[in-house]
Amino acid sequence: MSLICAVTFTDRGRLYYADPGALTPAVGDYVLYPTTEGPEVAQVMWAPQWSSAEIGGLPMLVGMAGPDDLAALASGRKKRAEARVAARRLIREHGLPMKIVGVDHVLADNRTVIYFSAPHRVDFRSLVRDLGATLRGRVELRQLSSRDEARVIGGIGSCGRDLCCSTFLVDFEPVSVRMAKDQDLPLNPLRISGACGRLMCCLKFEHPLYQDYNSRAPEIGSCVSTPDGEATVLGHSVPTDSVVLRMNADGRRSVCALASVCSSRKAHDQQYGDGTVGSAQASPHGSIPASGPLPS
Repeated sequence: MSLICAVTFTDRGRLYYADPGALTPAVGDYVLYPTTEGPEVAQVMWAPQWSSAEIGGLPMLVGMAGPDDLAALASGRKKRAEARVAARRLIREHGLPMKIVGVDHVLADNRTVIYFSAPHRVDFRSLVRDLGATLRGRVELRQLSSRDEARVIGGIGSCGRDLCCSTFLVDFEPVSVRMAKDQDLPLNPLRISGACGRLMCCLKFEHPLYQDYNSRAPEIGSCVSTPDGEATVLGHSVPTDSVVLRMNADGRRSVCALASVCSSRKAHDQQYGDGTVGSAQASPHGSIPASGPLPS
């Protein structure tokens, strides 16, 4: 058993899990979460509770946020808003093809990090100088890919839920068109692309399910045996782990669980054996029982 809680740094942002230690914060409380830049203020979205799984390696909360920490949080929000307005104005003045995605401000060293997206590499050296003079501090510009842009901005996917990259995905893994083919999806870019314009990430973590199903399911058009009799496979249903059949006796359509359907090869092995000792042996003259005489 281990104690775990979840916090977020932005409204409706990604959840970060932590070990509360001796703290007992409630939902909505502000705590100090350890980061590479030092402890930062975060809001509790999931109160501490016991988990049956042993989860190790989670960062431990530094403590509860005090009045000074909350004042620094408000000051940081004001700095980020000022930096966003100034960056947009200067980008228009310089005529650069850039779009501001996010802004972060580190109070410890008065450093502002501006994340942007662009269709190609951009020479922003003059922009950095003007931003540093306007914001009176150190400024860094970092270009994000289309996937990272979708993760920072967030949004709703074609499934109607929040984007996977902005909620629970930690790393981006390669996604190929072959995965869409294995899942019998139409190879239409508008149907298999996410909000970022790239192939949907869900194709990756759903692909093993389809691989396992395809390795066990009979091919479409093959004849199989069911508890109700012989049938022909018309289609597959991976989410329900079943197959769509047409009964050979009366032509009706039915849905049968994959576990109760044996393929034509399995039916052959059950009737004639699989070629091992004690089973039927195939020969050019036909199937000869194992107990019968060998052909001369």
